[in-house]
Amino acid sequence: MSAEIHAKSKGASESSAPWLEVRGLNGKGISIDSFTVKPGELWCLWGKNRSGLDLLIRFLAGDRKGFSCRALTVPADLAVVSFSSQQQLFEEEVRKDDTDYLDKIDPGTPAVDFLGTSGNREELVRLFRLGHVLDVGYRQLSSGESRKLLLLRAITHGAQHILVQNPYDGLDVESCAEFDRIATGLHAQGLELIITLTSRGDIPAWCTHLARVQEGRLVRHGERSQVLAEIPSEAAVKQWFEENNTLSSGKGGPLNREILVSLKNGRAHYGAKVIFSGLDFVVAEGEHTLITGPNGAGKSTLLAIISGDHPDCYSNDLCLFGIRRGSGESIWELKRQMGIVSPELHRSHYVSGSTLQIVIAGFFDSIGLYRKYTDAQARQARLWLQRLGLADREKTPFRQLTFGEQRLTLIARALIKMPKLLLLDEPTQGLDDSHRDSLLEFLAHVASAGLSTILYVSHRQDEYRDFFRQHLKIDAYN
Repeated sequence: MSAEIHAKSKGASESSAPWLEVRGLNGKGISIDSFTVKPGELWCLWGKNRSGLDLLIRFLAGDRKGFSCRALTVPADLAVVSFSSQQQLFEEEVRKDDTDYLDKIDPGTPAVDFLGTSGNREELVRLFRLGHVLDVGYRQLSSGESRKLLLLRAITHGAQHILVQNPYDGLDVESCAEFDRIATGLHAQGLELIITLTSRGDIPAWCTHLARVQEGRLVRHGERSQVLAEIPSEAAVKQWFEENNTLSSGKGGPLNREILVSLKNGRAHYGAKVIFSGLDFVVAEGEHTLITGPNGAGKSTLLAIISGDHPDCYSNDLCLFGIRRGSGESIWELKRQMGIVSPELHRSHYVSGSTLQIVIAGFFDSIGLYRKYTDAQARQARLWLQRLGLADREKTPFRQLTFGEQRLTLIARALIKMPKLLLLDEPTQGLDDSHRDSLLEFLAHVASAGLSTILYVSHRQDEYRDFFRQHLKIDAYN
């Protein structure tokens, strides 16, 4: 990268001068003539998946390989809170996991150890509502909790300029409102903030300026109200399923109301902490279920118990597909009837492999592809990549995809075999509006055709659909 780079220190320039300035930025997939942010301006950068927004985040985070830039001014203390930084920290914690050498599970680094001492830390912890997880290991945090922790880490280590990628993803409604209150409060105290979003509906009222990123360019940018007035609303992508799904024939027809999940007096805990208790939960075939509740209420834990990825699956009175857990059954036989998308599964995909291979691995329920596959399975995987707009990413290493592209790939991995039970834990995290609408429309077809029964965890009220037959509010069991 060739550029005139100025790393600004606090108070190093006139208050009216930009604290962030990018001029003549070029790279594969991105070309920005000019972008400046002045003190007091609260910017929201909005773009679809593959709009170039992820490239801009990567560039501002310091990864400038493959870019050229005529002039760049960045604050010395700019902190970037992104999906990439969240994944990097998770993988660091995995490498330090000593569970195999201990006689108990290694909880990992406590959340409190990531925090600095700058500012009023105690007050910030209360504002972020993270006091109850300070002694919890990082790997045991929910996706929403871990994202809030990274933001809090940046602030308590003294950052006064922060870029946050998709801050509302993984947060419940109350936590979204809490973030809004925190953002405006911190800005009033002098913190400069930029956020990026993939959903138009997430654009907050408190941002003063808005930029739309499309095909690697800033197509509209300026004051929020003016830019919003120029942006047309967008329709969902046309449904694709009936013409292209070739491996699910014969699975439709009348429901026989088989009981897929039965949990009696369900209980979950981490150590001495009870997550939920007294939960009676039954899902019959066709009873598509929406699961909601605040961060940390146990939504992901419930799905992990059902999928066999939490130790409490054996201590509960749990039956799956008519088989009681702990009765000598094979978890792999059970998982053959499940498709899973979750933040935990996403974090665990730090293996090598191409995009196509990750999708094909859904036939074998493996993280990574280690078995031979048929030409028919490869063709079906390619159809899914085409359906999700990833046909040109077939040979791209999974880890080189953007977060949104990775999530779409994992959705294809879960759906490719059309299992009896789909466990979807915030599946649209990182997706733009059109991809979110397209997925939900697809799930509506899955539901109406009786192809799978859906358990769907969501924090987003705009994802509630009429195909859900029951609604579990899990916080009632905390």
